[in-house]
Amino acid sequence: VFGEAAERVGQPAVLGELIAGLVLGASVLGVVPAEGPIADIIHLLAEVGVAILLFEIGLETDLKEMFQVGTESALVAIVGVALPFALGFAYWFWADPSIGAQLDGVSHGMIAVFVGATLTATSVGITARVLTDLRLMHRAESKIIIGAAVIDDVLGLVILAVVSALAGGAALSMFGIARTFVIAVGFLVVAVVVGNLVAPRLFGLIDRMRVRGVLLVSAFCFALLFAALAAKAGSAMIIGAFAAGIVLSSVNQFDLIVERIEPVADVFTPIFFVSVGAAVNVGLFVPGGPDFNPGVLYVGALLVGIAFVGKVLAGYVVGWGRVKLNHAAIGVGMVPRGEVGLIFADIGRRAGILSPETFSAILIMVIVTTFIAPPLLKVVFKPTDEDHAAPQPAGGHGDGH
Repeated sequence: VFGEAAERVGQPAVLGELIAGLVLGASVLGVVPAEGPIADIIHLLAEVGVAILLFEIGLETDLKEMFQVGTESALVAIVGVALPFALGFAYWFWADPSIGAQLDGVSHGMIAVFVGATLTATSVGITARVLTDLRLMHRAESKIIIGAAVIDDVLGLVILAVVSALAGGAALSMFGIARTFVIAVGFLVVAVVVGNLVAPRLFGLIDRMRVRGVLLVSAFCFALLFAALAAKAGSAMIIGAFAAGIVLSSVNQFDLIVERIEPVADVFTPIFFVSVGAAVNVGLFVPGGPDFNPGVLYVGALLVGIAFVGKVLAGYVVGWGRVKLNHAAIGVGMVPRGEVGLIFADIGRRAGILSPETFSAILIMVIVTTFIAPPLLKVVFKPTDEDHAAPQPAGGHGDGH
């Protein structure tokens, strides 16, 4: 219901699902408990939802498109990941905002790494929809945004694998981070190369079977296998699910797999977003309440500013030799966070690295950037009469996030 309401007002369903979690959480209605057997079941279902979500992101990632987007999209993606991370890390490391008690055994540098990492993600699905509605998908700016988003997904998931390893106890040092990064990238490359050699034949055989649901079960088991192999290799399970999706995006049965996996995702993925919202103590935002902490709102607003500036500036690093290239539109198109940003924050919370106050401030950043980007994009990227008359290119399966 909340997801549908969000869609009706032009926002992604994920915002509605987050708000549903806020309402149903222990700090409001108490329907979703913070601990106990029911909380454990919800946590397990949410973990399944994350795996399916990343599998879907992998399915929607077209590697051929990623290698064809050109240097402009690649540069926007790289700067759009590096700059927000650097700004977020520097702010947290040197400003040291005290909005809650630092959890035992957690270094200040570890918190700064997680905060910086949550600022790197881009959820471009809503941007792609706005560009389509405005009939601007044919414009050079739109192609740069969509191309950069494909690369951004891959970079973001590698960073997510690194911070997941840090949350699991990996050393917070240049060597430890570099080692984790190499393992994540190495696993992703090997998994995709080997998977592309095996998957077409394997799923060709599976497709000939007449057992009901065999394609869906096989695709799901394929994702679980890759997730287990990633964990065995010393990387994060999520990078395995993502790699499995990339591999299956090129098999002949791709359309059928997407068709069969969507209903499953519709059940489990919202559980993850609701669980994230339910983890927030709404009392932190209520003036006069016993838990009210104005610092959460202040730091949340600062993170929104850092998140916005970091992505918008990335739009200005390309195209200076072109006539009338709208740099602001490119930057604003990369602003909305979303699914991956929430996964970053949730991993940090569950690992005991992010305090409830820090987690809540990050959630403010994710919600606000996702909410403000569509109307702002309509302001800075207005179509002309020529745009209305231009034919619109068909979207590929890389436009989903």
